[in-house]
Amino acid sequence: MFKIKVGDDAMVIAGKDKGKRGRVLRVIGSTRVVVENVNVVKKHQRGNQQRHVSGGIVDKEMPIHRSNVGLYNPSKDAADRVGFKILADGKKVRVFKSDGEVVDV
Repeated sequence: MFKIKVGDDAMVIAGKDKGKRGRVLRVIGSTRVVVENVNVVKKHQRGNQQRHVSGGIVDKEMPIHRSNVGLYNPSKDAADRVGFKILADGKKVRVFKSDGEVVDV
């Protein structure tokens, strides 16, 4: 079970995009994540007539290391660390380290 999953609301805690928030679009392996509107680069893309793709310069989100990303905690209005807890029914859930609130509902 990973601490950051696809669809989570994440916040960048280090790097050039520090403080930006976005949704996690992809998790690549166990070390990298792609966050919406974070680490955006310009890619020069060649057109392809067979696929009906026009060429030009496009904006693309690139992966960022997971150590530079934290889950957004709405009660703190900041990024927070994540831990695991086993509930009484035996289900393993993610919790915020600062207040113990359950992330997964």
